[in-house]
Amino acid sequence: MINPMKVVVIGCTHAGIAAVRQILNYYPNADITVYERQSEISYLSCATYLHIEGTVQSLADARYVEPEDFAKQGVHMQVNHDVIRVDAKAHSILVQNLLTKELSNTTYDKLIMATGSITAIPAIPGIENAKVQLCKTYDQAHDLCDYATDSHRIAIVGGGYVGVELAEGYARSGHDVLLIQRPSHLLNAYVEPLLADKIANVLTTHGVHLLTNTQVTAFKDTDDGKLLITTDHDQDQDYVVDMAAITAGMIPQTDLLQGQVKMAKNGALITDDYMQTSDPDILAAGDAAVTHYNPTGTNTYAPLVSHAIRQGALAGINVCERRLRTIGTQTTTGMLIFEHTVACTGLTLAAAKTARLNAASVVYQGPYRPDFMPDAYPVTIELIYDQNNRKILGAQLMCQHDVSQAANTVSALIQNGGTIDQLAFLDMLFSPNFNDTYNYLNLAGQLAVEQEKGYLRT
Repeated sequence: MINPMKVVVIGCTHAGIAAVRQILNYYPNADITVYERQSEISYLSCATYLHIEGTVQSLADARYVEPEDFAKQGVHMQVNHDVIRVDAKAHSILVQNLLTKELSNTTYDKLIMATGSITAIPAIPGIENAKVQLCKTYDQAHDLCDYATDSHRIAIVGGGYVGVELAEGYARSGHDVLLIQRPSHLLNAYVEPLLADKIANVLTTHGVHLLTNTQVTAFKDTDDGKLLITTDHDQDQDYVVDMAAITAGMIPQTDLLQGQVKMAKNGALITDDYMQTSDPDILAAGDAAVTHYNPTGTNTYAPLVSHAIRQGALAGINVCERRLRTIGTQTTTGMLIFEHTVACTGLTLAAAKTARLNAASVVYQGPYRPDFMPDAYPVTIELIYDQNNRKILGAQLMCQHDVSQAANTVSALIQNGGTIDQLAFLDMLFSPNFNDTYNYLNLAGQLAVEQEKGYLRT
């Protein structure tokens, strides 16, 4: 009798869960073991700010799978277990039970690394202070929410998606919020300065105090039990708060395979189109791995839930046979900030220039539907394209109307090499309930065509 294939999955958040689901589907006879440090799995960390502002009643509601769900399907779910060492040549791992501290060795035929990432903790004096909180895991989210109960003034360090969303959550719940961003504008990896300024205006209108182009230099306790924050923004100005939250980027957790497989400079595991690492028996997915970025045709690191579930699914599908390859990503993202939708896909103009593309951009601003309709909110679109081949490279949108699916439309165009000429005449439905006779995406494409002195002859 042939022994079943033994698959070990390290890490069971989004990528690990997606992988296990596909292994159960495609390889029902596989012997699957999952090792996870935490006692809970599947927490969607975006629920942290939603819970703070009151939209989500319980953090537990944001868990979409429980360990027992997989255990009932025959998966060996080893929660509260930490993998200490991986020996790729021997196909063995050393594991510690975090409750009993017992160590054990086991082997694998195939290994899926879904170890995720950790919050990048800046080297700031005093950052170990108990009033300085992290906000990624389920347990950290509980601590963040519990600490905020008795806190009024809160500082958030980092103005990316997580930082901006936390700022909204705390502002909505009546807290006095200070948001500190080291770069010159918010969401600098995702939006142009034009949209960043609009987002900043929305935040400040709702009471958030914003410091950009500012670096925190120290955290200190005050005599009355508060937290003192010093910055390089104003040497004579210190900021006293009750607590601070750190949201300053992510670092892949891949030290288990250090020196054993190929890695990117930041430590992310390099995979092929089938999520296979340089070791044919080890696959990787989610925040631990790079992803293929279509706008530049290169690998990038983008720790997003949407990437994790797709990469995890591919790792599970391909763990035994190379069945399905990735189609890459445009790193499409979105957020809702005080009733304003912000949605992005592809490159910013600055990123396109850094990639040495002959990029240009246009800005469309106008009502998302006819003026005679109520609430014909203005939409702002910044469209980035390559002047050499006219291909769309990226877009960002902002509107009080939900324009998130427009970013998905542009993502699909980038995925398939779409041009500004195609976008200008793309078949889009018309109804005054939804848009104008030309959709706002059409109009953005037409602006780009006009900037390029007309359409390409076909």
